[in-house]
Amino acid sequence: MLTISQLAAYAGVTVRAVRHYHKIGLLPEPERDRSGYRTYGAPAVVRLIRIHTLASAGVPLAKVQKLLDAGPEEFAGGVQEIDADLRAEIRRLQDTRKRLARLAAGEHLALPQSVVDYLDRLRGLGVGERYIELERDAWIMIAAQVPHHIDFVIAKKHEELDDPDMVRLYSLFTGELDWPADDPRIVEIADILERLMIRAVEAGEAGSDGFDDQFVALMDSTMLESAPGAELVLAILHERGWRGWTRVERVVADRVDTEPPPP
Repeated sequence: MLTISQLAAYAGVTVRAVRHYHKIGLLPEPERDRSGYRTYGAPAVVRLIRIHTLASAGVPLAKVQKLLDAGPEEFAGGVQEIDADLRAEIRRLQDTRKRLARLAAGEHLALPQSVVDYLDRLRGLGVGERYIELERDAWIMIAAQVPHHIDFVIAKKHEELDDPDMVRLYSLFTGELDWPADDPRIVEIADILERLMIRAVEAGEAGSDGFDDQFVALMDSTMLESAPGAELVLAILHERGWRGWTRVERVVADRVDTEPPPP
């Protein structure tokens, strides 16, 4: 007969593990002998080795009991079920690793791949990182608002980049964005935006963004705070009968002179 220490040594486990298996009911706990000790025989060694083998193979302890008591066919089916669970877990962990690797690149945090690809396309056009950061933060907010439509929205943005005016517009966003009032880029940006707005109105696409007014105001204020030159551009556009940055709208002609430009 074996002591608990000897039993553990034969099976290649710790005494603590044996006691845990007793506690959860995997290994029957023998009665104490006249000397007050618990002793174990060969059946306990065999069962403990089987428990240890299954646990080492990755079988959850909650399923070990069922496998130990199963017949050949049920045992094979149980192993296949556990294998399928492990494969699913492996795929989940691999996906997690891929997501972590993308997060290490910075922009994948809270952004779908379609937006990251779009930002990379802007970089290819020579757009400066300062403006890329503004676009990235804006797209994070937009993606959270319309998660199921963001790929469609981005597809439209890619189409817009086929427009020479849009390409030229983005090419002006290089370096810092705190342009002085006499910077010629301000007027050029206003000219380009106006042409784009006119085409959007003619196509019936102006103002149909699907966002509530509070969200639009948040987006506009973020842009104005980050790029002071944007306020100068909006002032010029307002004089020409336009308002808004995120949601562009035509101002009624007789109200252009009475409405102040947006803050």
